[in-house]
Amino acid sequence: QVQLVESGGGLVRPGGSLTLSCAASGRIFSVNTMGWYRQAPGKEREMVATITSGGRTNYVDLVMGRFTISRIHANNTVYLQMSSLKPEDTAVYYCNADIWNMYGTKNYWGQGTQVTVSS
Repeated sequence: QVQLVESGGGLVRPGGSLTLSCAASGRIFSVNTMGWYRQAPGKEREMVATITSGGRTNYVDLVMGRFTISRIHANNTVYLQMSSLKPEDTAVYYCNADIWNMYGTKNYWGQGTQVTVSS
């Protein structure tokens, strides 16, 4: 059974920083694209940042220059370093990954971690 487990969410003041992490576990052959998405109350889930297995990154314009996505292949982990946080960054952040395992290549979601930016 493949699982994505996120950690690192919490409450932070505007202008502060926070780092999220997400580890994929289970019977995994390889992990392809990994990413972070977020969903604020009353809004649709949106892509925040993605990173391919080759290290190519993509960001939504709203976080460009403030957030950095990275990954460590050896332990199937993806990180999201967030700085200069704004109240509008408040949302539940979800990890996402395309994982190749014995059942083929499937897309998986983590359970989500709350990020609240407030003074």
